[in-house]
Amino acid sequence: MLSAYPACFFKEENGYSVIFPDLNRLATCGDTLDEALEMAVDCLAGYLYIGQQENENIPAPSALADIDISHIAEELETDLSGAFVNMITVDVKEYAKTHFEKSVKKTLTIPVWLNRAALQQNINFSQVLQEALLKKIKKS
Repeated sequence: MLSAYPACFFKEENGYSVIFPDLNRLATCGDTLDEALEMAVDCLAGYLYIGQQENENIPAPSALADIDISHIAEELETDLSGAFVNMITVDVKEYAKTHFEKSVKKTLTIPVWLNRAALQQNINFSQVLQEALLKKIKKS
């Protein structure tokens, strides 16, 4: 299912800033307009994906015509020259398959005795590694 939200693009000295007014001023940026558009899709997909995973109440998108970019520029204390509003669309389910849920095969080496012991206990190596990596990342 395609999701579409308006985004405000502001030309900056070194690229573009992108703000999603409907999504708590969710923001991203890019060095070029193409990169900013790409980052906007990624940012929107990530926000909606996590919101869906955590059963959060995600606000409905505003109509493009209802976005007051001058008000947002004033809030951000930024210049309106080169600014515009564009609708960003993404199929969150399809995007997640490629960017958020895709698994990567890793080769690792462990002692033979540890391998035997784990196999005897029917331990899922991938699950244990993922859990350990998540635990390590959260401590960092």
